[in-house]
Amino acid sequence: MAASVRDYPKLAKDILDAVGGSDNIVSATRCATRLRLVLKESGPEAKEKVAAMPGVITVVENGGQFQVVIGQHVGEVYESFAGLANLDANTEDDAPKGTILNRIIATMSAVFAPFVYILAAAGILQGLLIVANLIYPAFGQTGTYEVFSFISWAPFTFLPIFIAITASKHFKTNTFIAVASCAALVSPDWAGIATRIADGENFRFIGIALTETTYTSSVLPPLFLVWILSYLEKFLNKIMHEVIRPLFVPFLCLVIMVPLTIALIGPLSTWGANGIANGYNFLAENVPALAGAIVGGFWQVIVIFGVHWGVTPMVLANFEQYGRDSFQAYQTIAIVAQIGAVLGVIIKTRSQETRKVGVSAGITGLFGITEPAIYGITLKFKKPMIYGCISGAIGAIVASFFNPYYFAYAGLPGPLTIVNGINEGYPTSVWGILVGCAISLVLPVLMILFLGYGEDATEKASAFAGGDAETGKAAARGGVTAATAPQTVDMQSAPDASATQKALLLDDEAVLSPLKGRVLPLSEVPDEAFSTGAMGPGIAIEPEEGKLYAPFDGVVATTTPSRHAIGLRSESGVELFVHVGMDTVKLKGQPFTLHAEEGQAFKKGDLLLEFDREAIQKAGMPTITPVLVTNAFDYKDVIIEKLTSSTLSTKLLTVVK
Repeated sequence: MAASVRDYPKLAKDILDAVGGSDNIVSATRCATRLRLVLKESGPEAKEKVAAMPGVITVVENGGQFQVVIGQHVGEVYESFAGLANLDANTEDDAPKGTILNRIIATMSAVFAPFVYILAAAGILQGLLIVANLIYPAFGQTGTYEVFSFISWAPFTFLPIFIAITASKHFKTNTFIAVASCAALVSPDWAGIATRIADGENFRFIGIALTETTYTSSVLPPLFLVWILSYLEKFLNKIMHEVIRPLFVPFLCLVIMVPLTIALIGPLSTWGANGIANGYNFLAENVPALAGAIVGGFWQVIVIFGVHWGVTPMVLANFEQYGRDSFQAYQTIAIVAQIGAVLGVIIKTRSQETRKVGVSAGITGLFGITEPAIYGITLKFKKPMIYGCISGAIGAIVASFFNPYYFAYAGLPGPLTIVNGINEGYPTSVWGILVGCAISLVLPVLMILFLGYGEDATEKASAFAGGDAETGKAAARGGVTAATAPQTVDMQSAPDASATQKALLLDDEAVLSPLKGRVLPLSEVPDEAFSTGAMGPGIAIEPEEGKLYAPFDGVVATTTPSRHAIGLRSESGVELFVHVGMDTVKLKGQPFTLHAEEGQAFKKGDLLLEFDREAIQKAGMPTITPVLVTNAFDYKDVIIEKLTSSTLSTKLLTVVK
């Protein structure tokens, strides 16, 4: 999961350093949750480093892109990243081109992602107006309604201008020339000419008969216009003298690109988009259950690979042609299915950390953003992802019998946009969506409650996701878990504890200090994976000497190749994890000497590990050492002693059985 992070410039710099610096960046864009990078070279090391950073949910490499899934704060990270990487100075000369499909998907993402929230906001406003009219029909005749209505439609009417801005950045051409060209496409004068052509007038431009195609709300015509413009502008800049270039490059671009678009590019690209939309509509109208099963079952799989922006032209073409679209109705059901899977995990899990991640992911899911749910919960545990896909398919199949449609575009389909399915001409539409959503919400919850969600194996393997990658692998090998523990108790702060409570401690296990030094609360550890208790309850020690001793009788559960951390298991099953210093994995084991191997038994007081405190400090790393109980949920409680210092005979904590 992604740790909470507020230092977005630092995260941006860490990502930039991990992927090879600005010289390795070809381009960078962002979408609702992802920082999307095109790199000249990338390797598994970069992916592992970035995925392990606090604030990063995961990393996906697909479509020729290095996609860093961050979540709702991606905008802040991108803003810092763009400045650090000096993106405008980069060139695509050395860019890996990839397949045509990958390049198309990357382009769609770069163009639509920056303004998707604008379209989503307009879609929500349209949905609210639908509800208002349903409750109070006379509202539709008021001036208030008309004002809000044209506000809600404005981003779609002038969509080509939005595309001009983002596409010009993606194709690296002059934004103002692109905007001027696309503004001509949505000019009321051209709309009037197109109407006259539709009425039968033989309208010609330099002898070429023009079609009645209009470009408000269009996608592909402005996109192709800007793409071709990027080549034209480069060519003109190359052949023209710099004295006349500032005036005549814009002049020639306008007088060439706008007529070329309305005469050729526009009609052909509009025909192509409508053809794709009609192909889907044919399936949706003739075999609706199959269309529902495909979208409801596989939409979230498409989201995983970050290629979901590719359907945007088709969906917008449906709204432009017919004023409705069934694809987004099925999308909503698929999204609700993931929310249901997360809800099931929240109900089933015993881990407070998993529950906290689930609640956060579920809330973002309400707004149609499911990446936190996918990477934080459903894909992490695997089974919930499968249950969600099955439930989404079943819910969409059932909904297909009600002719479900959206009648207002939803930039981010989800529970809040279900009202977009309300229409007097299709009274069963919204009911179909509601029934489908109900099924897709409840079914994964029931499947998880009865079949489980794979929590045991996965929690062991990913318990140390917040720490360094090497420690996490070691924890997985040793079977050490790291669920957040029940609330700990300070016995010295509760002197009036009952005799019964004190008696219970007689059969419990005391854990002695493995180190001599100054004792600190976990909250003072400069690493959120430890300080938040996400890796288990415990205490921290600032060691006075470089020796770590066994705090009880037991066995070495796990070690790391860099020897900076060790997992211990007592004879009764208490699992303890000791991590010497912060970021000491980077020292590659040099200051550390292990005196025990994995699987080796030891007695209380045995020397297990030695380390050079001065060498760690000289490397600029803190020596503060967390001591954690990583299987606390197997016990009733973990009682932390109130201490300021420790010796080898000092009791640090008590595990209540």
